[in-house]
Amino acid sequence: MKNIAEKYSVSRETIEHLKAYEASLREWQNKFNLVSSASLEDSWNRHFLDSMQLFRYIPQDAQTLYDFGSGAGFPGMVLAIMAKEKTPYLKVNLIESIKKKTLYLKHVAELTGANVEVLNERIENLPRQKADVITSRAMTALDGLLGYAFPFCGKKTLCIFPKGKKYAEEIAEARKHWKFDCQAMPSEYSDEGVILLINNLSKLKGVK
Repeated sequence: MKNIAEKYSVSRETIEHLKAYEASLREWQNKFNLVSSASLEDSWNRHFLDSMQLFRYIPQDAQTLYDFGSGAGFPGMVLAIMAKEKTPYLKVNLIESIKKKTLYLKHVAELTGANVEVLNERIENLPRQKADVITSRAMTALDGLLGYAFPFCGKKTLCIFPKGKKYAEEIAEARKHWKFDCQAMPSEYSDEGVILLINNLSKLKGVK
């Protein structure tokens, strides 16, 4: 754990909060089936470190982050726990439509003191407020994801979306409806995965 703390420049206290989060995930999994049972066996790599690696891409001056389809809190809750120490002014909004998962997210927020707002709501029903950063992990294909993100995107909004081995196909499909700049950064915890950094999002002309 010392190596992880050094790698991500976080304190032992932050690591302890993440470990408490992991312990609670295992406890609540029995009641709510929050993540796949297979991934729970290696949850530190599959969920926690996979989420932590995204923090480096968050602009230093970002003040609002929306995490769509937060589920059990990956990556949004992990990023909020890191931000508590590194960028305490960053407000993280966790958007999750399934009530039992929002109950769990509120429990983790209390457990770790993370600066989050947990919203039990569908994305399309949220007030349209511009975000500095939008994250989402394993919610839907990129084309649909950009549709959810677009109302919340301003000129400087950065979307950070982890994707799997078919990311190139998803980008090609999304470009049929959207114009955007995109960088694909390698994932440290998935041989075939990438982290898509997307900005300057706009609809193509003629697309409704």
